[in-house]
Amino acid sequence: MSTFRTSQNQANPNKLNNILSTLIVILILNVTIQIWLLYASLNNALENNREILIPAFIASLILFLIGFGWLYYLPSGNNKK
Repeated sequence: MSTFRTSQNQANPNKLNNILSTLIVILILNVTIQIWLLYASLNNALENNREILIPAFIASLILFLIGFGWLYYLPSGNNKK
């Protein structure tokens, strides 16, 4: 039975390009949302509204873990044919 990793390593280059393009777009969106969370939390902290800091930190941590989880889907660099 084939696993995701072996199937991915045997895929043609066009499929790998699609996978990488999708991952890059998702990670860019992820980082964009994290930057927005940082901006919002800093603005609120400067105005002494500290109730947003903990939820923003938790949301940013969840987004970081999601982005870290996406690393599993990166194709490996050692494609042997």
